[in-house]
Amino acid sequence: QVQLVESGGGSVQAGGSLRLSCAVPGHIYRTACIAWFRQAPDKEREGVAGINPAAGTSFFSDSVKGRFAISRDNLKNTLYLQMNVLKPEDTAMYYCAADVGPYCGPRAGEYDYWGQGTQVTVSS
Repeated sequence: QVQLVESGGGSVQAGGSLRLSCAVPGHIYRTACIAWFRQAPDKEREGVAGINPAAGTSFFSDSVKGRFAISRDNLKNTLYLQMNVLKPEDTAMYYCAADVGPYCGPRAGEYDYWGQGTQVTVSS
């Protein structure tokens, strides 16, 4: 089975920053689109940002453009989500996901593998 492992969540005041990490098995990291989703209680799962490391392409939700950035460490097979200027509406459980097909975008139903999530809480 494929296992993605997220870390780096926590509590922060509005305007602060956090960096999330997603550790990905090597054979998946080299071939798949890896993305971040988030879900708050009573809300739909939302695509935040994603990247296909092999192609060097990415997508971002309009709500996080200019505030969040994706980076990667190819030696560690790890994807990072740097979150700056955090807002209370960013509060959610954040999930890492992988799609092994050609798709790389914000539709959650397209993704094949998921992590267990890491909680991000932003206070006003």
